[in-house]
Amino acid sequence: MTGTSWDILLIGGASGVGKSRVALQLAADAQGFVVEFDDVVSAVEAMTTAEHHPAVHHFDDIPDIAQLAVEQVLNLQIATARALEPAVLGVVRNRLTVDVPAVIEGDYLTPAAAAAAIHEGSASGRRVRAVFLHEEDPERITANYAAREPGSGVQRHRARVSAAYSRWLGDQARPHALPVVACRPWGTLAARIGRALGPE
Repeated sequence: MTGTSWDILLIGGASGVGKSRVALQLAADAQGFVVEFDDVVSAVEAMTTAEHHPAVHHFDDIPDIAQLAVEQVLNLQIATARALEPAVLGVVRNRLTVDVPAVIEGDYLTPAAAAAAIHEGSASGRRVRAVFLHEEDPERITANYAAREPGSGVQRHRARVSAAYSRWLGDQARPHALPVVACRPWGTLAARIGRALGPE
């Protein structure tokens, strides 16, 4: 269907590592479009409550996340991501019914959900692929936040959480044989993703 090795591409990775930018580039190259999974997460949060779906509302009653230890925030983020895995599969199943290429990107895409999506795609004769972007330097992520959100101040704690979550995603991706691609250098990221995904 596309001039790529995929019909649906999942791009996972921590916050602030460049998923949105490269997703736009890859979708444009494939004459497809981007689905931002963060929008789905916001919709799920808006139509559920902490009482009935506590797993997607871990952060609701925390006024200042920066007051928590990085490990605490990381564990909450992992728990939230795992709770959202059925939503990832719901998005993919919907895209499997449409003959237009799509890139689905988001912080809460887990390797387990990506592996399940690839399996469902294969069963339906569609090429679902996944890649996870990695950035291990919290200072680089801090700089990315400053460029993207200049009015939010220096976000070092958030960047440390992001770097830790990036490591977790990479560790989880490898047992599923999903490629993990370093975000830098930025200028070659799209090409390196293409090589990691393999031939058309």
